[in-house]
This record gives sequence, C-alpha cells and structure tokens, in this order.
Amino acid sequence: MSQSIKDLEPKVVWNNFYGLTQIPRPSKHEGKVIEYLYNWGVSHGFETIKDDTGNIIIRAKATPGFENRRGVILQGHMDMVPQKTSDSDHNFLTDPIKAYVDGDWVTADRTTLGADNGIGVSLGLAALEDPSVKHGPIEVLVTYDEETGMTGANCLKPGVLKGDILINLDSEEEGELCVGCAGGLDASAEFKYLKYNTKPGHDGLRISVKGLQGGHSGMDISLYRANANKVMARILLPLVEIFGVKVVSFFGGSLRNAIPFEAVAELAVPHENTESVKKLIGNIFDEVKAEFKESDPSAALYVDDIPAAPKYIQTSVMLRAIKAIIACPSNVIRMSRTMEGLTETSINLAIVRTERGRITVHSLMRSAVDSAKADLAVRVRCIFDIAGADEIEFKGGYSGWTPKLDTPMNKVMMEQYQKVYGKPMKIMATHGGLECALLGAKYPNWEMVSVGPTIKYPHSPDERVNIASVARTWEYLKAVLENVPVK
Repeated sequence: MSQSIKDLEPKVVWNNFYGLTQIPRPSKHEGKVIEYLYNWGVSHGFETIKDDTGNIIIRAKATPGFENRRGVILQGHMDMVPQKTSDSDHNFLTDPIKAYVDGDWVTADRTTLGADNGIGVSLGLAALEDPSVKHGPIEVLVTYDEETGMTGANCLKPGVLKGDILINLDSEEEGELCVGCAGGLDASAEFKYLKYNTKPGHDGLRISVKGLQGGHSGMDISLYRANANKVMARILLPLVEIFGVKVVSFFGGSLRNAIPFEAVAELAVPHENTESVKKLIGNIFDEVKAEFKESDPSAALYVDDIPAAPKYIQTSVMLRAIKAIIACPSNVIRMSRTMEGLTETSINLAIVRTERGRITVHSLMRSAVDSAKADLAVRVRCIFDIAGADEIEFKGGYSGWTPKLDTPMNKVMMEQYQKVYGKPMKIMATHGGLECALLGAKYPNWEMVSVGPTIKYPHSPDERVNIASVARTWEYLKAVLENVPVK
C-alpha cells in the first residue's frame, strides 16, 4: 500500500474519485451512489435532477464573461464492473474499494478499481466544483447502469438536457479523440436438462481454470486472450466422450462485457478412469498454456478431489451444450478496413451457468456495421439451433455511433490538445460501446466527442489508471471548456 489517493494532484479530481470508491456501485445496484451524487450536487449549490431511471444531472451557470458560449454536457456513468480474484472476500454491495498508489498508477486490492468510469465522473464534478475553471453553461450527466445494458442512456428522455455539445469522459487512452463506437447485441441460449442419480463407483473432481487475463470485451478482444469458458469446454469434451465423465455443474464468467478469466466445473468420474482423466486434463491444459503463453502467462489449473455429487446433468444435453460452446466464436471476427488497428466486429462468449434445470450461455456481439452484427447473430443462432438449444434470444441491441470528423468542437479539441501537449491528437473510433450511440439518437443535433486518461485492464482485477495522465487530462479539459465555441 502507498500514499492515500486523496493526496494526489489535482486534488479536486482525486478527492471526488476517492468519494466514489467509498460508495458501493456495481451495475444494477446504484441506489447508494445515486443518493451520493444527488447530495453532492445539492450541497454544492447546483441545480440537481434525478430522473425516473436514476440518471443524475447537475447544472452550473456560465462563469462571468462566458455566457455566450454553447452549452456543454460532461457525461460519464456511475456504475462499475464488479470483478475480483478468487482469493478476495470483497463484497461489492457493501464494501468500499481499497484503492492505493502503485508507482505511477492507482489500482485496487484484488478487485476492479472503478476508474471506468469513476475517473470520468470525477473530472466532470471537478469542472463544476473548481472556481478557477472558466466555462459556459455546463451540465454533468451521470448515467445509470451503463455496464450491463446502458439502461440510463437508453431511458434518458429527449429535451431534458439544454446543451448541444457532449463530451463523454469514458475513453481510456490519453491522446485519443474518440468520434465513433461499435454497436452491440446480447445473445443468450438455453438448454433444458434433467438430473440423474450418480451410480456407486464414481469419484468427484472439481476443475478450476484461473489466472487468465480477462479484460474488456471491446477494448481487449483483439489481444486474443484465452476465454475461460472455451478452455473449460475444450477440457470437458473428451472427458465426456472418451471416459464417460458426468458433468455436475459448469460455472464460468460473470459479466457480458468482460472476457471470462475463471471457470469451474464439478464432475463425477468412473473410479477406474479417474487417474486417466486427471492425466488428460493436465495434458489439455498444458496445450492451452503453450498456446496462450504470451497473452495469459499466469494461467493456472486446479484439479481437486471432492465427494461425488448425488446427481449429474443429463449427458446428452450437456454434450450438446459443450459442443456449442466450442463451436461458437469468441474473438475478433473482422478488423476495420477504414481505420487501421480497429476491430470492426467481434463476439465474447461471456457467461456459462448450469442451474435450475437449464444450461445458459450468454454472449455479447459488437460491430461498427449493423449488417455485420446482424449476420453474426444469424451465425450464432444457427450454431445453437444445430446444437438443439431450447431457447435462443437476442436483446439489448443498439447501433453504433457514426463518426463526424469536420465539426467545430472537433477543431477545438484538436487545437487545445496541440497547445497543452505540444503534439497532434489522434482521431479514432473504439470497438467498445459508448453511450454516445444511444444519446446521439435522442439528441441528433449534438456534437459528440469522447476523451479520457489512460486506464489499463478495465473490467478486470488488474484495472489501473495512470496518475500523470489524469493530471494532464484535467488541464486539457479546462482548456477545452475555456475555448468552447460561441452560440
């Protein structure tokens, strides 16, 4: 552990971030942070609104002399991805995040940090709070439940916000001006199963795949990291087909937009095959480690003896589900032909669950091209249709944010970056999902951009934010607000 993050500069930003780390705020459980943000706005004397969904809007009047500037909305989301390592006892519903300084970075103790998007929200609050910041009319919009469905952005009503320039603060690479993003679509498939009694003569085994890098399913999917669900299915298939192993349970992944870094399965193994099964498990995992030695150097396998479970999942159904998990892609489908290095279309096979008589498989598809996303959905449906899934559902779809390069606000962003940093800013689009796509559909007159400091490994327990990058981004944001175009 190191110095308190409250001692970091600029204090007006880090003090607000510290406040957010003390408030539990996993997606779908934002009640406490909604109250915290509302009280923050009221206590600072700003007009503060909480809409029916839970979005918070905090308004500040222009500083003297800047009343003729166009209105700006600084936007971020209040929720965070709740991921932790297997040895952490952190409770995301009750416990504060244990953030600390680690060299040039701020990170957390074996959990996600919540810099995504707590740092962005803190920058917005700081712009309201710091009297030295010169600006026209400002609205800070903090949206509800971005990470698991973009609910707040989707439910925001047209006409509520007064400004016409949106600066989204949810980007994660300093020096990049994001002007577009991918759209998304959730897919889920279900296999209904019966349970059968385990006959005498079976041993119990628990297989745990751990130590994978995981990461953000948009930003990190092009790094080709191992997917714990795919690894587990790869292990299970020959065990069932060759040695008659019975699967008792399969749990992997926890969030649709996080690459799964852990998976656990419990098995019932015919006693005469137990040693052969253990050997084969080890051999398969050795192959996996060799294949992913660069992307997942800490990959680990644990095989534990446990009491044989009294019941197991219907083998014919389990086998079909395993084959579907193996067949379903979980990687980059296509790279962009217009922006070098940008993923155009991808899919993350995010969650597998066996409970209450159903095997469920959840995936998140992303694409900057709506027709490519639709084609991928057909591909996924066909795979699970052939595998005999009982239900296949697609929901939560949204289109991407189409870049508009030649706008007055883009010019301001580029000019001020050159002045603050002494070098050109990179214009780019992201394969991650940004709320700009949904917000822009409700406010089509807006000019929209997205910026932020450097955050590494969001959606994983390795998440960290660069301290110097936050300070530079703050100086840049202040310069941008001072130079917003006139009405």
